[in-house]
Amino acid sequence: MPRRSTSSRTGSSSGDPSGPRNRTPQPLPRRRRSFGDFVKAFFAFVALAALLLGVPYALAVFIGWPFPNGSPSLDWLQEEITVNTFTGVLGVIVWIAWAQFTACVLVEVKAALSGVGMPGRVPGAGPSQLLARQLVAALLLVGATAASLTPGLSQLGNSYDDNQRGTVASAQATPGGSLSGMFAQQQEQAANTAAALGQQAADAASHAEVGGPSVKAEDTKYYRIQPPEGRHHDSLWEIAERHLGDGRRYGEIYQLNKDRVQPDGSRLSEASLIRPGWIMQMPGDARGGDLVEMPSTGAGGAGTSTSASDAGATVSPQVAQQINQYAQTGDHAQRAGGGQQGGTASLDTNTTRISLPQQRPTTGSPATPAVQHEQHAAAETATSAESDAGFSFGLPEALVGAPLLAAGLLGALGRRRRQALWQSALGAVGGRRGMEPPTPTGDAADAQDALLIGADPEGVRLLDRALRGLAASLAGESRPLPTVYAAWLSNGDLHLQLAQPAGRPPAPWQLGQDQTFWLLSRTDAERYEDVDTAAPYPGLVSLGTMDDSRLLLNLESVPGIVSLSGSESDRAAVFASVAAELATNGWSDRMTITLVGFGQDLTPLAPNRLRHLDDIEALVETMEAETRQRRGALGAAGHDSVLTGRTGPAQHTRWAPHLVLLAAEPSADDAVKLAELASDASRLGIGYLVGTESGDLPGAAWELEITSEGKLLAPLLGLELDAQLLPLDLQRAVVELFVSADPDGTPDGPTNTPPFLVDISEQGRPAVYARLVGPYEIIGLDTPDGERSPLQHEALALLLLHREGVHPRVLASALWPRGVTDDVREALLDRLRVWLGTDPDGTPRLSTDANGRLTLAKSVVSDLDVLRSLYHEATQGKGVDSRVVRGRLLTDALVLVRGPLLADRPEGRYGWLTHEIIDAQLPLLVADIGLALAEFHLVKNRAERAIEALTAALNSAPGDERLWHELLRATHSTGDTDKLQQVAADLISRSGARGLPPRTEALLDELLPTWRDGTAAVG
Repeated sequence: MPRRSTSSRTGSSSGDPSGPRNRTPQPLPRRRRSFGDFVKAFFAFVALAALLLGVPYALAVFIGWPFPNGSPSLDWLQEEITVNTFTGVLGVIVWIAWAQFTACVLVEVKAALSGVGMPGRVPGAGPSQLLARQLVAALLLVGATAASLTPGLSQLGNSYDDNQRGTVASAQATPGGSLSGMFAQQQEQAANTAAALGQQAADAASHAEVGGPSVKAEDTKYYRIQPPEGRHHDSLWEIAERHLGDGRRYGEIYQLNKDRVQPDGSRLSEASLIRPGWIMQMPGDARGGDLVEMPSTGAGGAGTSTSASDAGATVSPQVAQQINQYAQTGDHAQRAGGGQQGGTASLDTNTTRISLPQQRPTTGSPATPAVQHEQHAAAETATSAESDAGFSFGLPEALVGAPLLAAGLLGALGRRRRQALWQSALGAVGGRRGMEPPTPTGDAADAQDALLIGADPEGVRLLDRALRGLAASLAGESRPLPTVYAAWLSNGDLHLQLAQPAGRPPAPWQLGQDQTFWLLSRTDAERYEDVDTAAPYPGLVSLGTMDDSRLLLNLESVPGIVSLSGSESDRAAVFASVAAELATNGWSDRMTITLVGFGQDLTPLAPNRLRHLDDIEALVETMEAETRQRRGALGAAGHDSVLTGRTGPAQHTRWAPHLVLLAAEPSADDAVKLAELASDASRLGIGYLVGTESGDLPGAAWELEITSEGKLLAPLLGLELDAQLLPLDLQRAVVELFVSADPDGTPDGPTNTPPFLVDISEQGRPAVYARLVGPYEIIGLDTPDGERSPLQHEALALLLLHREGVHPRVLASALWPRGVTDDVREALLDRLRVWLGTDPDGTPRLSTDANGRLTLAKSVVSDLDVLRSLYHEATQGKGVDSRVVRGRLLTDALVLVRGPLLADRPEGRYGWLTHEIIDAQLPLLVADIGLALAEFHLVKNRAERAIEALTAALNSAPGDERLWHELLRATHSTGDTDKLQQVAADLISRSGARGLPPRTEALLDELLPTWRDGTAAVG
């Protein structure tokens, strides 16, 4: 759990309200026992043995016992003073000093072993007690009581009286502090906590529930915080777990006792900071053996307190009096009803944790696609299986329920496939490797479907624009970027949780539930346009959801290490999800993600961002060098942090984040080195997420735990999330999609064979023919009546572009990106089946294959299918052996091209086309057809016919540089200089501000040396 340093203050716990309050959990490493500790313990033991046993033995042997052999008399005063007299007096003094030192040792040992209260002061001890404390501390530091001994250690060099003042704990930020400084803060925290200890409560009869009648809801019960036992300290989470049955209800205890004066004079201001001896009022339904009811003030006397029938604890008169006084400090009668509340919502704006933002009323504010996809996924997963034609099927819910991760992966996959297409297009006309990426199968196909269903590209776009717009607005006001710990996507709104108040946000942002929340509604986010500024918070990454709100943690802002405990497989799933989203997200610019101990197979997702290191030693060496470099760069630029640099004139790439994901638990020495590096990491734009088996990691500012049920827990941060995971089998499926799309990873590149070939002979006339290349038309079907007609047309277009089959949930997600219920989807499929009808043999034209995907019959085709089939037949079929056939097939194919795909599609529909690569495939296919037909005519010196073919192809592929090159060559072959000059001018006007590509300029220099003069004249 988060470590916090404390500061001692007298009086009110509120502190100075004017100064910014740092809500950062302080990274405080826990001390590991080393060989040096054992050496110190050995010498301490020798010293104690010599002082406690050796000194009295030597005194008894050489000087004698300090007690006289007989009763004193007046003759002693008249005896001559000799050397023996001085020796005897000195011996008595040494005996007294030894007795005092022995008393000091006993007092320190008792305090260290019990862990209760401060060590008592031995009168006149002074340095003697300090020496005893040091020796006892060194001896017991290697034992299980080291944690209890820490308060004593921290008092070295401090006056005892100063530490008796009442203290109030508050989180203090110490970025950039050394590890030794963090240890000192930890010791100071323990000392201040120990100073406030009251009298220890009676030992608990039992922590388990006992039988008996149920407690009435109106009974008021109290619990006294127990002192630590070894390394175990009481916490509100454990108290709620024992007495309320659910640790998540710790917030109710906090609310009942917040800001009430405790017996030591301090107050509970943070749920994570409680002290032994404090009294906690409990909800009415609390049960357990160490609870007490309101002490009786009647005849029974104040010395006893009868508990509820299921909690039979008794307390001393002093404790009873304290509870009576405490009961008068709060409106417990009004608050007792809170015992039935639950959840982990934000309880106090001053509590240092990641708080769930308060949700605004949803009326008039549409939900973001991210939340809508989550609601859609939740509705879809309510049934464990879907049935259609007698079988069941499902998709990876880990991707369906992760809209931001899915959008990033899907966008990166589309870019990778387009890159493969364009690299293939660079080849010669006759040596093309094709343009059809391999169709995924098996787990990869399921993963692709899950990405299509879960992806929320609109949500990613709005998030990116909102964050960059905020950065631009702050820069315009000469204000620095505030440190953001987390972002929440909740009910259509974006909430930024700040590390500390930063004033009013620039419009259209508003203050949220308190000064540390900045809020932007969806309608305001849609007003933002793209701005040329660096991504302000590229380290944001999704961790999971809580109460329909999605949490993005800003890894680079955490003042220390974020640790993750749990089983190895569960931790790996979290690490993979974080790595995949950071590598592909849409709200970041350049960044470096270093993976250690896992993820070597994940690098195909983003080779430019992801890198893998073999071991922790290499990581430490790398990060030490980079930490020094970043410190120097910040100092040279005059910035105090990377956030300042991102809004200033500095180069953006200099402040790109570096996020380290370390799945393997580091050794004790390596953990200390990482803690030292992480102490200044947030200022430098470096974040650390480190895995641990035990959950005990030095330097961990925030501690997370992943459970086998998929819950991500951080009780003292107020978090219990449904974790976002990427399990191993799903990792492999996603990586397979990227590897198969990588032009460098597959030597053969995309295939030349279309996914669906049609019979282009006269006998192969289809029953239903859809024209998609150009305006959308359907031949062979009646137009459906009513307002559902556009929806059915869109569904048919999606099916025609995916002859391999479409999962019903993919179809529903494409048509209703904001979610839809199962009955509505099934109703559409029923209407679609009726509309398409059956073939003459009774076969339905819309059916479901063995994998549960919707497929069209071969009698339903599109002009795109025909276009692909004609080109394939001309270049790889009958046209290879027959020039006449090839020319006819290419001419027929080019005639089919009437414009861009679905040229007249209505605005707001067909949004799923953004996930497709058909917008890149179709222009390349048309260009290939035009180039092949031009070559066919140029062989026979028919330049005019070649120009016609190239011009027709340019109508659908105006940006293809190959078409322009061939058009210039064909026009040059006619000898018409004026016409060539006109083509050059047209090409230059289309190039815009970017100018002509170098290869095109070189070609114009060769064919038309005076083209630059003509351009100047036109200009």
